[in-house]
Amino acid sequence: MTEEERQLPGPRRRGPSDAARRLRREAAEIRAAVRAVPRRTVVAESLVCALAAAFGLIPLLLIPPDRPVLAVLEALWAALLVAARRGRPVAAVLGAFPLLAGANVWVLAVVPLIVLSATRRIAPPRRAWRIVGVACAALGGLTVAVGLFRWETLPMMLAENAVSAVLLLLLPTLAGTMLGRRRPLVDLLRERNAYLEQTRTLTAAAARMEERTRIAREMHDLLGHRLSLISVHAGALELAAARQAPPLAGQVELLRTTAGTAMEELREILGVLRHADLSDETGVDRGTYEDITDLVTQSRQTGGGPVELVWSVPDTVEVGARVRQAIHRVVREGLTNVLKHASGAPTLVEVKGTDAGIEVYVTNGVPRVPGDSQGGTSSGLAGLQERISLLGGTFGAGALPDGGFRVTAWLPSQQSLPSQPPQPSLLSQPSHATNGPGSNSPLSAQTLTWPRVLGAGCTAVLVVLPTAGFLIVLLVMAALG
Repeated sequence: MTEEERQLPGPRRRGPSDAARRLRREAAEIRAAVRAVPRRTVVAESLVCALAAAFGLIPLLLIPPDRPVLAVLEALWAALLVAARRGRPVAAVLGAFPLLAGANVWVLAVVPLIVLSATRRIAPPRRAWRIVGVACAALGGLTVAVGLFRWETLPMMLAENAVSAVLLLLLPTLAGTMLGRRRPLVDLLRERNAYLEQTRTLTAAAARMEERTRIAREMHDLLGHRLSLISVHAGALELAAARQAPPLAGQVELLRTTAGTAMEELREILGVLRHADLSDETGVDRGTYEDITDLVTQSRQTGGGPVELVWSVPDTVEVGARVRQAIHRVVREGLTNVLKHASGAPTLVEVKGTDAGIEVYVTNGVPRVPGDSQGGTSSGLAGLQERISLLGGTFGAGALPDGGFRVTAWLPSQQSLPSQPPQPSLLSQPSHATNGPGSNSPLSAQTLTWPRVLGAGCTAVLVVLPTAGFLIVLLVMAALG
């Protein structure tokens, strides 16, 4: 043959090298599949294969078969099929039929489990039935081929293998296909359940948003109008006081600025109700040294007692906007409580910065002139506790032994602030209470599928009961014979 003839295109000849490359590629795919499977699954599958091999080998030590080498090979082959039933279900079913005509009767107990587990993973079900039909036909051909040398025993061998095929191949295939049809239904029910839970969550969020928007609208219409009137009349009163009563000009100016500040805070709260949770940043940067100083100054001008501020937050400590906002709220609430319940009492405001966080103290002593408290509902302190808990801090308020009162708060700094604030440990409702009245906790995905699981499982058990009875009788006869 010339060089040109060798280069002409033609059918490629497959040699030993091609088979070796194919085997190496198959081995590499198997290793990659084993690495991708969780370690727990690998251990469980290895244990199942070992048990299958032991069940086929140990009885041979007690009852030696006529052909021991063939019986040992059949036991090892059954263990290999157990390992292949997950990744290669078709090969596992086709490789199980020689065991029915083999010399090791103990491996017959493994065949139904292999067929049932493999046919569960073959889709559609008619494909599994075609493969099992091929296996039954191959079993019949193998029986005829073996019976050619012993014509007198061929009818008996055909009858025995036919019964074995029905009980050890067809019935396990029926149970496996039933369980295989259940798997898409279970996946569909789980997907539907997840969709319903997501829809429920979105509906609840939309309802909460609508309610908050309604509350914000009512607050804007009622309080906004009142505060606007107070601000306008305070401005006119300030002009009149500047001309007629100059000593009262400062107090009137404070009234006007307080009304303006209240209006700004109302807009801030309305924005929170419309767009964000209490733990979100509102865009208003408060809580700096100047803001706390302004609060202390306003408390002095409103007729309170001496108020002292101690600010010891190093410049190296980074304080986030949410933490600064909380500091401002704590100081403001503490000074407001002093004006309401202990007017004229000496007050000390301390803001300390540490590596761990920010500490805030508002401490007042006993008022110099005893007076009646204006009372209150402690809703401000409850709101502070909830806000600080959302930020991951701690809050406390209580009376002192000398008759005074102290409000304390610890807030994490910017470095230690969690990305998602934890749920408040105090003043918080159970998780199911946030879904609204009349709602139940979310259902588990298995709740909808348990009836299907029980139905399919019970039917599969009924189908394979004849198989189990046949195996018991067969193994008992082998042990006694």
